[in-house]
Amino acid sequence: MNEESGKTRLLAVDVGSSSVRASIYDEKAEYVEGTETKLEHTLDYTPDGGAVKDPDELFSLVVRAVDETLEHAGDTEVAGVAFSTFWHAVLGVDGSGKPITDILTWADRRSAGAARKLRERLEEREVHRRTGCVLHSSYLPAKLLWLSEEHPERFERTARWISPAEYFYSRFFGSDNLTIGTSMASATGLLDQNEKRWDEELIEDLPITEDQLSPISDDPAQGLAEEWAKRWPQLANVPWFPAAGDGACSNIGSGCTTRERLALMVGTSGAMRALWKAKSVEIPDGPWCYRADAERFVMGGALSNGGNLVSWLTQTLRLPEIEEAEKEIAKMEPDSHGLTFLPLLAGERGPTWSDDANGAILGLSLASRPGDILRAALEAVALRFSLIARALEEAIPGEKEVIATGGGLLSSPVWTQIMADALGRPVTLSGVEEASSRGAALLALERLGVLKLEEAEVPLGETFEPDEGRHEAYREALARQQRLYEAVMEEGGPG
Repeated sequence: MNEESGKTRLLAVDVGSSSVRASIYDEKAEYVEGTETKLEHTLDYTPDGGAVKDPDELFSLVVRAVDETLEHAGDTEVAGVAFSTFWHAVLGVDGSGKPITDILTWADRRSAGAARKLRERLEEREVHRRTGCVLHSSYLPAKLLWLSEEHPERFERTARWISPAEYFYSRFFGSDNLTIGTSMASATGLLDQNEKRWDEELIEDLPITEDQLSPISDDPAQGLAEEWAKRWPQLANVPWFPAAGDGACSNIGSGCTTRERLALMVGTSGAMRALWKAKSVEIPDGPWCYRADAERFVMGGALSNGGNLVSWLTQTLRLPEIEEAEKEIAKMEPDSHGLTFLPLLAGERGPTWSDDANGAILGLSLASRPGDILRAALEAVALRFSLIARALEEAIPGEKEVIATGGGLLSSPVWTQIMADALGRPVTLSGVEEASSRGAALLALERLGVLKLEEAEVPLGETFEPDEGRHEAYREALARQQRLYEAVMEEGGPG
């Protein structure tokens, strides 16, 4: 508690694919002005499909972010530490907790062949029904099989397979008592979602044993190691809550905590998700299903291409930043560029989960301008979201309000309008700029007994209404995109 005001203050750390952020939040999960630290970083991409990060480099950014935010906060007393980190990542450590591998992220596609092998010997629908995850390079089963085959020496030297958050906590508290929170475990592809335990049947088919995975616990860590207690005395004996997945935190931070709201997020990647409290769930074909915590499920679809696609186009075509470029594309009519864009440069997760998919553009001519290609890309991502929306409508029936989150949409009214027109439903901007960070803070405040997150007030921004004529144009564009997808997959896909 803050001695001067008698109010709770939390430190929230959000580790994403492109930045590490730290901020102080108050007892209503409102950001305390002047306390944010943002440190940008990039994943390391390799020509063979790798997307990795050095664990010590990322840890150093976390430490620096905490340092700077505590400096901004002055003598503010902190009641706890909340963490949000990206899902679907793994690294191997030896018996003393030192990294053997880089962090393999969700974007690492090198295990596509391993995923195919798993699909050949396992019943994928049954695996998905239990774990909420298909057999795909995004998840740990394929990554671990690939590592065992391609890097056997490092694989054999690995004592534990852990998430980035576990590595951070092992450095802060010691590696003897590693645990993983329910939320992070739920997105590995190794957790039985309803039983909330490691899936023994699946693990038996992998080259690991269950004791190489951390026990699952949502109890907070407490009692920093001496080095860190001296560095951060105000954090030395407060609870550090287990990291939750950034996607779940984004839903919570933007107020999408019931079946009646869908969070539409475009950051580095993209996702559409519903989150709700339940004792169990029947997992249908199509959407993935993870957990926000031991009481809440989150279901949805994800795209590997979002803001990263726009960044690539901006750099490759030497476009101005999106805020400037969209002045030009705002003047264009929907689908008027004559292009069919398959926006799968970083591979595909939702809705078809093909590890063999790549990007393609059809219809280029000497009349095509950079702005045409950018507009086509924004529309193409929106069209992929419309497919995810269809799958979620079948899985979770009923009217839903769509809340837009993530820097990709919050900074681009044009893209948000395209989303509304492609979906054929209103899209309301979230009034929260850093939804993942705020969501982590809300989860921690609930654990501290300060509030119930479903009752937290969440600001909303402008609502973008769809236009029926534009929606019809995008329906035709989607059909064209689907034909291109089928042609590309038939020509260059498996088999």
